[in-house]
Amino acid sequence: MPVPYIRLATSGDEDALGRLDRATWSPLHSVQPRPERPYEPFFTERFGPRDHLVAELAGAVVGFLRLGFPTPLECNAHVRQIQGLAVADEVRGAGVGRALLRAAQEEAKRRGARRLTLRVLGHNTPARTLYESEGFVVEGILPEEFLLEGTYVDDVLMGRFL
Repeated sequence: MPVPYIRLATSGDEDALGRLDRATWSPLHSVQPRPERPYEPFFTERFGPRDHLVAELAGAVVGFLRLGFPTPLECNAHVRQIQGLAVADEVRGAGVGRALLRAAQEEAKRRGARRLTLRVLGHNTPARTLYESEGFVVEGILPEEFLLEGTYVDDVLMGRFL
């Protein structure tokens, strides 16, 4: 499979990213309820195009990563946090998620970050394996933080230095 092209999102990506976000929704990685009509805009006041990396294959949007600040505090501004990652089902396992993670590390460094963090649900073994293979380590666990579909799930905090 070809290497995905990674770029910053543009306002013109909103519909494609919204469709991808809804199509990939799963309790494996989301604590929010399944999106229902009428759908909220993908880009918000908090997260706009500048906060998203987009993965393309053959000109089609097949993934995205949301990169933000973990807090609004100035003393925490040296840290960026991955606050969303989605890959289209048809290209899972083809390196799209890995390419987005690597691009996020470079983009975070470019923006002055020293650390990159994320939160992942404890039962999301595929994501945790990917993150660990890219140098992220478990920095904390909030046991049974979420009740999802009748099951208590840990919130795992991971991070790495850039």
